[in-house]
Amino acid sequence: MVVSHWVLDALTHRPDLPLVPGGAARIGLGLWHSLLASLVVELAIFAVGVGLYLRATHATDRIGSVALWSLVGFLLLVYFGNLFGTPPPSVTALAWVGQAQWLLVIWAYWIDRHRRAVAVNGGDISSAGV
Repeated sequence: MVVSHWVLDALTHRPDLPLVPGGAARIGLGLWHSLLASLVVELAIFAVGVGLYLRATHATDRIGSVALWSLVGFLLLVYFGNLFGTPPPSVTALAWVGQAQWLLVIWAYWIDRHRRAVAVNGGDISSAGV
């Protein structure tokens, strides 16, 4: 389990997360109980993640820019669809959607191949001698 994921779960879950493995103490702030609070926190985390990626990389061509923003838009559409859409019609449909998420990994990998890391001084990593 990734510690950062546990911390984020502690914000959103009801008090059902064990503080230590096998322990009786459970924590959770229950952010899920407030749609507005969930939207604010989750969209802020998403925006910070996109911002950090944009600061750390730059597009090497049009694909690196347009494809990135199309993925960001698609992820936002999926997020709002999950919040305000209807539940999946069956467990099978849910399973297929879960498997299809691998396409997002491939999409992100393709985008990343069209972007380069930026050095601390703002230059391209390849030109920074790293």
